[in-house]
Amino acid sequence: MTDIVCISPVDGREVARKPAATGDQIAAAVAAAKKAQAVWAQVPLAERGRLCLAAVDAMLAMKAEIGPELSWQMGRPVKYGTGEMGGFEDRARYMVSIAESALAPIEPDPKQGFRRYVRRDPLGVVLTIAPWNYPYLTAVNSIIPALMAGNAVLLKHASQTILVGDRFQMAMDRAGFPKGLFQNIVLSHEATLKLIGSGQIDQVCFTGSVASGRTIEQAAAGTFAGVGLELGGKDPAYVRSDVDIAHAVENLVDGSYFNSGQCCCGIERIYVQADVYEKFVDGFVDLTKQYVLGDPLDPNTTLGPMAQARLAGTVREHIGEAVQKGARALIDTKAFAKDAAGSTYVAPQVLVNVDHGMKVMMEETFGPVVGIMKVRDDAEAIKLMNDSPYGLTASVWTKDMDAAERIGAQVETGTVYMNRCDYLDPGLAWTGVKETGRGATLSRIGYEMLTRPKSFHLRVV
Repeated sequence: MTDIVCISPVDGREVARKPAATGDQIAAAVAAAKKAQAVWAQVPLAERGRLCLAAVDAMLAMKAEIGPELSWQMGRPVKYGTGEMGGFEDRARYMVSIAESALAPIEPDPKQGFRRYVRRDPLGVVLTIAPWNYPYLTAVNSIIPALMAGNAVLLKHASQTILVGDRFQMAMDRAGFPKGLFQNIVLSHEATLKLIGSGQIDQVCFTGSVASGRTIEQAAAGTFAGVGLELGGKDPAYVRSDVDIAHAVENLVDGSYFNSGQCCCGIERIYVQADVYEKFVDGFVDLTKQYVLGDPLDPNTTLGPMAQARLAGTVREHIGEAVQKGARALIDTKAFAKDAAGSTYVAPQVLVNVDHGMKVMMEETFGPVVGIMKVRDDAEAIKLMNDSPYGLTASVWTKDMDAAERIGAQVETGTVYMNRCDYLDPGLAWTGVKETGRGATLSRIGYEMLTRPKSFHLRVV
């Protein structure tokens, strides 16, 4: 029997070990989900909402335990450990609140002698495959709307945050959901792909790497299951000369280093107009030096370890390659005592003299480093922002909203921000372009991904 193990990035200890589900257990889980879903689809929307909100309340009641548990599992400082729960609550409550309107029948213009409408029906069984970097936020994006839409949900959580799946199960059980409707299931990679290819899953909601996304699409081929993929990112920011420098520095530093840079929509590259470039870089470096790299269980720590040593290795590789090609590192990593080659602890870094011939500006680094380039004007910034295989978010920092909209319209991305970054608004679709993936979560569009249209064309004779 295969065990799924979580090794802590804090000190290398084993945090959790769970046996992966056997073939018989997986088959039983799917059968139970299908049986429960057939009944759940007939439950009034108000009752579904009551149970979903009860699950949210049950999860929030566990906040005190969730913070340090996350620190041990994936390294986020306990100082920010429960901050994720605010977004979890916001998204869940919002998606419940819009369910009635989002799922309402679509009625075309009246036609004499006919009744016509399009109903939104549940898909059936939804498999949510959640990542470790924001283990509650990414999972809730699909779980709550899937349940509200009348689906059953199987949750397969990442091994690095395997205990998060248990928390979801506890919250659902305490809320009183029907048995089998929501199930946290521990799966190996091989078993996950076999389940997707079995034809028993109606929708896959996945957040992870591009390579894994391709593997999931291949597994689902021929099953006609829906596949929603949020994959890689290399999110850019463009700082214009009319910017509020202090505001841009404060928010872009946070957007670059929060969660040790392990954010789906974290800032990885910044383009700055020439006349404010030096001032912006100086302010960015000064604020970066104030980070405290250390034990995430220490309340003074503001930058914890990366989730795994191999991920930290990628960051160091990208920095080393950039410096070898002529980039200049502005942060003395010796000032961060915890930083050590081969460890999960990586000091924040700012690189200048960078270009798009360097991995740090083109490949997803997913760590506490950012490259900053000087640009002449909007046209050059747009060209560089679009010079990427990814497209999740892009931000424009300016006092001119018309300019932000004009620039945003030309940038190949799923979300355009003005004067903010690294944030999801549940009222807007969370989506991407190019290798960032396909499909959408959140907003009323998220409900469209989790339902199928069924047309009624009724004629009076």
